[in-house]
Amino acid sequence: MNELAATMTGFARTLRAAGVAADQERTQNLLRALDHLDVDDPGEVYWAGRLTLCATPDDLPRYDRCFAAYFGGQRAAPARTTVTSVTRHLAARDGDGEAGEDDGTTAPATASRMEVLRHRDVARLSEAERAEVHRMLAMLKGGRARRRSRRFESAHRGGLDQRRTIRDALRKGEVARLRRRRHTSRPRTVVLLVDVSGSMAPYAETLLRFAHALVRSEPRATRVYSVGTRLTPITAELRHRDPGTALNEASKVIPDWSGGTRLGAELKEFLTRYSARGAIAVIASDGWERGDPELLGTQMARLARQAYRVIWVNPHKGYADYQPLTGGMRAALPHLDDLVAGHSLAAYERLSERLAHA
Repeated sequence: MNELAATMTGFARTLRAAGVAADQERTQNLLRALDHLDVDDPGEVYWAGRLTLCATPDDLPRYDRCFAAYFGGQRAAPARTTVTSVTRHLAARDGDGEAGEDDGTTAPATASRMEVLRHRDVARLSEAERAEVHRMLAMLKGGRARRRSRRFESAHRGGLDQRRTIRDALRKGEVARLRRRRHTSRPRTVVLLVDVSGSMAPYAETLLRFAHALVRSEPRATRVYSVGTRLTPITAELRHRDPGTALNEASKVIPDWSGGTRLGAELKEFLTRYSARGAIAVIASDGWERGDPELLGTQMARLARQAYRVIWVNPHKGYADYQPLTGGMRAALPHLDDLVAGHSLAAYERLSERLAHA
């Protein structure tokens, strides 16, 4: 069942990249539907996904294209005469590898180019492939965990709203109904610090495009800063609707592209001038610290006391043999809630889901 859930979740991500609103709730509905169906029947899988993941008539042709690419073109009519297993095999190489062998009982399926690109390191992509990944990042819906607000709203259940109850009693001459209220909720703020130093050059642009997607989804609950040798707020520049224009505007105000890294000093300046109180603090860096690692450790401890959660995004974490051996990473590691990968589109999608459920 875990394998089925992983397969269908990947299919939902492919649909979202193609413009279909296959959000988490619709994906869960699909998985619940498949619990009552024969998952070895491509027809039942096709119709279950079409009925649960599509919201408008415009979604139907996109769904058909994605289903054909993701499951190797297998789509059964409502009435079937043969039983065929739905299997999926990732290509060994980017479009050049051989698909799995056809044993006569299962049809070979080749993952779409989009699915292959999702898991490739962005530093190793061609310009055309990187542009495609950036296009999919622009469509990323950056969900956000919610926190309780101090404001109240009327509710059928909850605490007693004394003021409204008394006003009603004064107007009607008696207490006819007890009014109740509850706290509203609001998106939890995300503070994103993006390392734009020389060692992060292969990933900096993609990270800033991910930051742009976060800003576009929650403009009032996202703050972005570039760090290197200087701390630079770039939230206002990333609010532009077009990703390319937003990146151009941000690059104009960042004075230290491909420079050195002084994370400890920059983090100290951030905590002195700004605040991460109650926010999810995300630091995107490889941890190559040219300053004093002890200073970075001290400032990370301050940040951990302020923030609701501290997440470090390291592009090298995506490799199985990665070890946090640099001075900066060793100093920061004791104060982190999560150390996650940041090398591929799939890694950014997982980070987005983590922010939505922190």
